[in-house]
Amino acid sequence: MRRLNLALLKLAFLAAPASLAEDAGKHLRNLRQLTFGGQNAEAYWSPDGKRLVFQSTRDKLGCDQIFIMNADGTDQRMVSTGKGRTTCGYFLPDNKHIVYASTHEAGEACPPPPDRSKGYVWAVYPSYDIFLATDDGKLLKKLTDSPGYDAEATINFKTKKIIYTSMASGDLELWEMALDGSKKKQLTRTTGYDGGAFYSRDGKKIVWRANHPQGDALTRYRELLQDHLTTPMKMEIFLADAGGKNMRQLTNFGCASFAPSFTPDGKRIIFASNKHECDGRKFELYLMNIDGSGLEQLTHFGGFSSFPEFSPDGKKLVFSSDKGAKSRYEFNIFVADWVD
Repeated sequence: MRRLNLALLKLAFLAAPASLAEDAGKHLRNLRQLTFGGQNAEAYWSPDGKRLVFQSTRDKLGCDQIFIMNADGTDQRMVSTGKGRTTCGYFLPDNKHIVYASTHEAGEACPPPPDRSKGYVWAVYPSYDIFLATDDGKLLKKLTDSPGYDAEATINFKTKKIIYTSMASGDLELWEMALDGSKKKQLTRTTGYDGGAFYSRDGKKIVWRANHPQGDALTRYRELLQDHLTTPMKMEIFLADAGGKNMRQLTNFGCASFAPSFTPDGKRIIFASNKHECDGRKFELYLMNIDGSGLEQLTHFGGFSSFPEFSPDGKKLVFSSDKGAKSRYEFNIFVADWVD
């Protein structure tokens, strides 16, 4: 649930300013900015590491659409329909197809933004469904058709399974399915929001963000969900076996921690959090072991940085950040060499 753009631009693979590199810490080198302007987020690698799929609100687009670009930022092109709102694009293992969530079947216009009179909330649009498409934008199949929200899909290239968030059970839970939409299986069953999940490279574990409220917070969660809303500012990182068993909570910051994914060896987790300023909108990237120990802050940009993912060869990290933004709501895609 973020933003992205529209425009067939070819951008130079520019070196990052010195100040940007200094803020990136000891693990990130040769930082490069791949997009320039608009709201760009959730960039994820193709299996061969040569391309990225991402979501963007740019130019005359009213809300997010799905784009693909080369790993150096060139050849940026929209591959979704341009209708409705989209989120969470991801490549299939064959390197020729993508999945993403879209509201376009409910109407060509962008759905209305969430009602912020209820506080800082995210919209959980019931019109979101997950679609299969070619990497040049041809829609092939609708993979979900349950009432309510279906989105946030990512894929394990080895096991060929899709993990996603769905309201099919009446609550926001993690589900898995095959690449063709068959063999759907519910993975989590705790009341509250479970989403933004990723598999480990070997397909044996999953990591995700969750909010499992209790007491008055649970009552508020249920009331918001009736209005297709949820609040994101109290999220923790959870880990489980791929089938959902042996679930355990890794963080207990009482803040907003999200966008977790695994290091290539599966021994650590990289994620975004505002733990250094719990009620603020400033998020940095963090790294920890899969038991929650060894917490390390990776970036010190002082703004919003999130959605990190390692390249298939483990040599690069892509993420979204407002570092160097020219306007308040500008977010761009960055890539850096990873130094372990």
